[in-house]
Amino acid sequence: MLRICSLIVLMVVPVEGFAQGFGGVVRVIDGDTFDVGAVRVRLHGIDAPEIGQTCTNGDGVQWDCGTWAAEQVRARIGQREVRCETVTQDRYGRTVARCTVAGQDVGRMLVTEGLVLAFRRYSMEYDLDEKGAVVAGRGLHAHRFARPEDHRRAVRAEQAGGASDQSQAPDAGCTIKGNISRSGGARIYHMPGQADYARTTIRPDQGERWFCSEAEARAAGWRQARR
Repeated sequence: MLRICSLIVLMVVPVEGFAQGFGGVVRVIDGDTFDVGAVRVRLHGIDAPEIGQTCTNGDGVQWDCGTWAAEQVRARIGQREVRCETVTQDRYGRTVARCTVAGQDVGRMLVTEGLVLAFRRYSMEYDLDEKGAVVAGRGLHAHRFARPEDHRRAVRAEQAGGASDQSQAPDAGCTIKGNISRSGGARIYHMPGQADYARTTIRPDQGERWFCSEAEARAAGWRQARR
């Protein structure tokens, strides 16, 4: 009997490293990273513009949307109490977590307002929230910008001594080219096999990007090339 009870106890004791809850006061670092007490948190499922990353408004003026996003996030959750649930740890040693403030999912709130983007490589949880923000033109989606992961890739390529070949898809499953016309700023996507596909290059620093599906391209505001 003692042996059976011992086994039951072992079964219900949480395994170290499994999802763990924690909480505390938020100190915002940037749009997707903040400190909760002594824990450095990278919010799960979202991606924010980097500090110093620029966006372009309708008049062609560039502005620091990375700093703006951080300030907007700070205004909403800075110095507030949050509760978080650990998902994993990233390569920088940060705790990747889902967090809530006053019962509201922080990631969903920020994506819905257009302050950050859904990080679909790691989670589709906020996919529809971002699409809604795109359609409504909220926050970042009222401007032209590179997705943060594309911006980081371009910066790494520049630091390595030259631009990477932007005619090649970074992901084999995402081969649709989202191009922005130099005359008029029309957002046009090119499918493999279309007339101008091969000679179209992608400029992430100008807000151009790759898409994984036509539905994703249309939801982001692009239309298909006519030939």
